[in-house]
Parts: sequence; C-alpha cells; structure tokens
Amino acid sequence: MTAYPTVWRAPPFFGSRTQQRLVLAGFAVYLVWSVSDLNVDVERMLAGFPRALDMLARMIPPDFARWPLLLNGMVESLQMALAATLAGLLLSVPLGIAASRNLAPRPIYLAARGFIVVGRTLHEVLIAIFFVKLFGFGPVAGLLTLAFASAVFLGKMLAEDIENVRIGPVEAVRATGAGFAQTVVYSVVPQVLARSVGVVIYRLDANVRHSTVIGIVGAGGIGQTLSASFSRYDYDFALAILICIIAVVACGEWFSDWVRRKLR
Repeated sequence: MTAYPTVWRAPPFFGSRTQQRLVLAGFAVYLVWSVSDLNVDVERMLAGFPRALDMLARMIPPDFARWPLLLNGMVESLQMALAATLAGLLLSVPLGIAASRNLAPRPIYLAARGFIVVGRTLHEVLIAIFFVKLFGFGPVAGLLTLAFASAVFLGKMLAEDIENVRIGPVEAVRATGAGFAQTVVYSVVPQVLARSVGVVIYRLDANVRHSTVIGIVGAGGIGQTLSASFSRYDYDFALAILICIIAVVACGEWFSDWVRRKLR
C-alpha cells in the first residue's frame, strides 16, 4: 500500500520534474551563452563608475535659473500628451470595432487585427524617428507619434473588451430591429464604457511619460531640452529637468489613481 506524501510539493510546470530540470538547465546555458556573446568590456564598465560619480557631483545643486525654457518644454510635452490621447481615442473607436470578432465581418476583422499587430511591434522611439524624418524636428512629430501609438493601444484594448461583452443584451437589442450603430450604442457601449475610461486615463498617463522620451530623438517636448542639456554638459540644468519630469509623472500617476477610484 502506497503511503500518502507528508510534504506538499508544487506540480512541475514543464511536464515531469526531469523535463523541468532539463528546461531550466537549457535556460541557464542560453543565459551564459548570451552574456558571453555580448562582448562586455569589464574594464570599460569599471572605468565608467568614476565618470558617473563626477557627473552626479556636477548635477548638484540643480539649476532652475533657466525656468522659462524648462516651463516651455514641460508645457509642450503636456500639450502633446493631451492632444495625442484625444486623437488616439477618436481613431481607436472605429479601429476597435473593426477588430472585434463578434461585430465586424471577417475580412475587416483580419485587416484591423493585422494593423494593430504591426503597429504594436513598433516602439514609440522608432515611430518618432520615422515622423521626424518626414516632418522635421519639433512637436508635430511627437504628436503624431503618440497619437498613432495611442490609437493602436486603445484600439486593441477596446476590441478585447467588446469581444468579452455579454451576448444577451446584444441579442435583445438586435431583436428589436435595431441597426448596427444602435446595437453598438445601446448594448455594447454601456458594458465597456467604465473600463474604457480607465484605459484612456492610463494611456494619458503613459503619454506624459513617453512625451519625455521621444523628445530625445527630436520629437519636441522636454525630452528634446533634456537631450540638448546633456549634449552641452549642463548637468545641473539636466537634473532640474529630471526633477520636473518626475514631479509631472508623479502627479499624473496620482490623477490616474484618483480617477480609477471614482470609476469603481
């Protein structure tokens, strides 16, 4: 008679325990090979620490004397984030409906899903470089970058929410003879509205952070000012910019949490 085990052990994730050990060993070998293939120069890394300490020493105290330039950059970043979120929201509604399996015909569904997949493979910095080449340096490239990324992200989230709606209200509205637009407005929108508002607030918060990054490649905003300050070795002014960026992002995070609490 087999005795019951006295100690509980979690079941293996990869089939048997032998297979799990082999997979983990394979991951370890791949990790060692990847690190060794990067040609990391240890001496160069160690030499960078004194330079980092010197840069940090030159950052303190932060220089807020050029506050008009700092203020203009922050306002430009916020304007880009707000405008891009609004534009992305407007574009995401038809994109999300077209990418919903339960609402759109299959050819339209596949085309919309393909567009979303391709759009999500591109990082904001890569998109910003593309728009900078097309429209030159400045906030226009940043606005288009964030609007495109927002439309793809919000469209994907909206499509997934629409596909997860309860089918009962949809069929009830269709049974009354309602058309496609009426079905969406009266049966789909009430089910996805609360979550969609939360996702839009989250995207606005993300756009505020991304607007400070894409400026480094010339797409306007405070990121462009930060990149220029590092290029001129104005580390004290760069620290002032970083402090303002942290403050704005923290305020955006607080606002996002406050809105989500109100929506619950």
